[in-house]
Amino acid sequence: MPSCLGLYIENNIIKYAKVSKERDNFKVESYGIKFFDNIDETVKQIVSETYSYKTPISTNLSDEKYTYAELFSLLSQKDLDKAVKTEFEYFCNENHKNSNALEFRNLLVSDLNDKDKVTGVYAYTEKSELLEKLQVLSGFKVNAITPLPISITNLIANTDRKNKVIVNIENDTSVTFIVEGKVHRIEKIEEGMKEIFENIIMKENSYAKAYEICKNTTIYTSQGKNLQIEENEYMEDIMPVLYKIIEKLQKIISNTPISVDEIYITGLAASINNIDLYFQENFANMKCEILAPFFVQKSNIKLNIKDYIEVNSGIALALQGLGVGYKEINFRKKSATESIKDLFNIEIGKSSNKNKSGSNVMNKITDMFKSDFKKPLDVIEKNLIRSAVGILILIIVYAVFSNIIIDRINKKDTEVQAFITDSQQKLSDITNNTKLIQERTNKYDELIQKIEDANNQLTESYKKKNVIPNFLTEIMFNIPKEVQLLSIQNTTGKQIKMEAQSREYEQLGYFIAKIKNENILTDVTATSGTRQGEYILVTIEGNLPY
Repeated sequence: MPSCLGLYIENNIIKYAKVSKERDNFKVESYGIKFFDNIDETVKQIVSETYSYKTPISTNLSDEKYTYAELFSLLSQKDLDKAVKTEFEYFCNENHKNSNALEFRNLLVSDLNDKDKVTGVYAYTEKSELLEKLQVLSGFKVNAITPLPISITNLIANTDRKNKVIVNIENDTSVTFIVEGKVHRIEKIEEGMKEIFENIIMKENSYAKAYEICKNTTIYTSQGKNLQIEENEYMEDIMPVLYKIIEKLQKIISNTPISVDEIYITGLAASINNIDLYFQENFANMKCEILAPFFVQKSNIKLNIKDYIEVNSGIALALQGLGVGYKEINFRKKSATESIKDLFNIEIGKSSNKNKSGSNVMNKITDMFKSDFKKPLDVIEKNLIRSAVGILILIIVYAVFSNIIIDRINKKDTEVQAFITDSQQKLSDITNNTKLIQERTNKYDELIQKIEDANNQLTESYKKKNVIPNFLTEIMFNIPKEVQLLSIQNTTGKQIKMEAQSREYEQLGYFIAKIKNENILTDVTATSGTRQGEYILVTIEGNLPY
C-alpha cells in the first residue's frame, strides 16, 4: 500500500500529513502542526513520529510567482513545447529577469475566449530557493516539490462543472480559479495570517499561542453581533486583516471574466470559527464553505473533520506525491541513475559461429578477386555482386536527390536574402519616422507639461481651500452607526486628532481600517482603547492627504 508524507513548510510552521492509498481509497494515517526554531530537527522529529524513514516526501514550493501566455493550440507538441519556453524567455527579458537563474513549470488550459488558443499558466521560482528546499530535506526521499496554490486543488473531487475559487489563507493568501475542473488562474494577496500572528505575538510573545487564540476566536456576522456575550480583545488584530482580504478578493473576482459559483476557504485562517459565514455575508451570490478533503465523509461523527481541515495543505501535498493532480508542475527533476545502470547489464553471447561465417565471407571476397571469372559463380558470390549493385544504385539515387535538395535550398536562400534586404530597408524607414515622431512628441510633452503645471497650481489651491469640508464629508459617509465622534481637532497644519467611542472593539477597528483604506487620513495611528463604562474610547491621529 503506497503512502506519502506531505510537508507544508512556511516561516515558523510545518503542517504535515501522511496519506496512504489502497486502490482508489485514501486514508490519513497521521497528521499535525508543529512550530519550530530549528527546521532540520523538526523535520527529523516528524519523520520519526510518523515512521516515514523510507516514505516518499512531497513538499511545497516557496516564494513562487505566476505569469500567463497565450499559445496556439493547433501547433504540434514539439512546436508547442518550444513556444512555451520561448514565451517564458520573452517574459524574462521584458521584466529584466535572468531566465538562467529561474526554474519554471507550466500548465496548458483551454482559452475561455478563443478555441484556437490555449493559456499557459507558468509557475516559476529562483533556483536558489529550490536548492535551499532540497537541502532542508537532504537525506530523505523527496519525490515532489510543487506550488501549493495548484496542489490544493487535489482536495476537490470536481464531480460537477461549477466554477470554483479556493482562497488559501496561509502566511499570505492565494486565490485559485478552477473552471471545469482545471486551474485557470492564480492570484496572490499580500495580507494573510502572518500579519495577524505578528499583531498577536506582540502581546503574547508566542507563535503557538497566537494560533490557539485564532482557533478559539469566533467571528460574528452583522446579524449575530447581538449574540456576542464577551468582548474579544484580539478581534482588532484579526478583523482588519480579514476585511482587507475580502476587499481585495472582491476586486479580483469582479475583474475576472470567470463567473464564480462556489468559494472554498482553507489554510490557517480556516481554524477561525464562523469564517465561512463571514465570507458568505460578503459574497451573497456564491456558496461559501470550508474546504475539506474529498475523501473525508462529513457524516462520520467519530471523525474530527476540523483537525483534517487544519492540515489541508499537508494532505494536498501528500496526494500530489501519490499521483493525484498535475504531474507536470513537479519542480523536482528525476534522476537518470536507473537508465545508466542498464548500460552495465548488456550480455555478451558466444560468437564463434558468427566469426567462422564472417571469415568464410572474407575468404570468398578474396577468392573472387583472385579468380579469373571463368568459373561459374556460387551462391555467396552472386549475393555479394547483388549487394554491391544495390549499394551503387543507392549511392546514385542519394547523389541525385542531394543535388535537387541543395538546388532548392540555394533558391530559398536567395529568396530569404531578398526578403531580409527589403525588411532592413523598411526597418530603416521606420527608424527615421520614429525619430521624427519622437521629436514632435517631445515638443508636445513640453507643452503638456506646462499646462499640467498650471493646472496643478490651481488644483493645489483648491485642495487646500476645500480640504477640511471634504474631510468631514468623508468621515460622515464612512463612520459606522455604532461609533460616536466626541471631538475633532486640527492641531497643527495637516494634523487631525479625533476621539471616538463605541460599545464594540470591532466597530472601532472597522472605522480605523476605513480611514486607512479610503485614504481619508495618512500616517494613521490609534490608541489601543480604554473602557469607560459601557463604551470603549480611542484616540485617532493622522494627516490630511494633500
